[in-house]
Amino acid sequence: MGIRYGIIGAGMMGQEHIRNIRLLDGAEVAAVADPDAGMRAAARLAAGTGAQAFEDWRAMVTADLCDAYVIASPNDTHHPLLLGLLPANKPVLVEKPLCITAADCRAVIAAAAGRTAPVWVAMEYRYMPAVARLLDEVAQGTAGTPRMIAIREHRFPFLPKVGHWNRFAARSGGTLIEKCCHFWDLMRLAMGSDPVRVYASGGMDENFLNERYDGRVPDILDNAFVTVDFASGARGMLDLCMFAEGSEWQEVISVTGPRARLDAMVPGPARFAAAGARHASRFVVSDRASRTARHEEIEVDPAIMAAGDHHGSTFFQHQRFHDLVRRGHGTPEVTLEDGLWAVMVGEAAEASARLHQPVEL
Repeated sequence: MGIRYGIIGAGMMGQEHIRNIRLLDGAEVAAVADPDAGMRAAARLAAGTGAQAFEDWRAMVTADLCDAYVIASPNDTHHPLLLGLLPANKPVLVEKPLCITAADCRAVIAAAAGRTAPVWVAMEYRYMPAVARLLDEVAQGTAGTPRMIAIREHRFPFLPKVGHWNRFAARSGGTLIEKCCHFWDLMRLAMGSDPVRVYASGGMDENFLNERYDGRVPDILDNAFVTVDFASGARGMLDLCMFAEGSEWQEVISVTGPRARLDAMVPGPARFAAAGARHASRFVVSDRASRTARHEEIEVDPAIMAAGDHHGSTFFQHQRFHDLVRRGHGTPEVTLEDGLWAVMVGEAAEASARLHQPVEL
């Protein structure tokens, strides 16, 4: 019998996790839990014959059907859910962001002390093939000591979610936590240094301006520039636009050092791409000494691409998590501390955008 997974939160991302788990050898989705009947039914159908469905995740845990859990519920539920789930001492993959505040992240870290089972924070962007190539080349010293990292994400607006939770900072943490925790994680990983200062300028200028939910007005940023200073003296920049679907590249990530500049270019989901757009990602090394550029087109198996909107990264992440669970020992590649740092930077960026001044970490 393979590793039995329980999915907590059966919405869009929960169903993407289900499709990718089903591509793994020696893995099955044994149970799904979600309070929304429609999402619960859709997830159970995606999980295949034999999966049990629960309205309350606590009932699923009590039934003890699973060897590992995946948390893909709304952001503001992660903190209470983890505090309730951690005592079971089973492996957990929790979607980003770890929590919506740094204080809640610290509470989870304290509660996880002494556990033997791993908690892995799902930072899928690390596992996009072109981004993984970039991170490998940085680690090998291809660029020399990394001095600058620039990330541009020009993409489609937030999609509709059950209860419209992603329209409000109180539930999502705000765009610079909810969406951008991926990027703070990549910056810190590529630079090999911790952030010390954040400055952000952002606004809500195009998306959801005319939407109202029970009289409430959405309040999430839809564009921003953010700069991050690191303890090493390196610096990073994010250029975010959430009303730019159809761009040739959804993400462009560039790391520059004294030897070379490394670029990872990733297209968005096919349903938002420009007509006739390619679906391969690209990795480029621009060598300073020779003044030449090496281009590498990176294709992903169509079956893996079809399982989600993240260019295969959800599958590759699950492969690594599955290996860790199967071994029964080891450290997650993305730790709770990594999750905390990503939220700390996002929290500082949200504050900086409101205050119009730098925020020290």
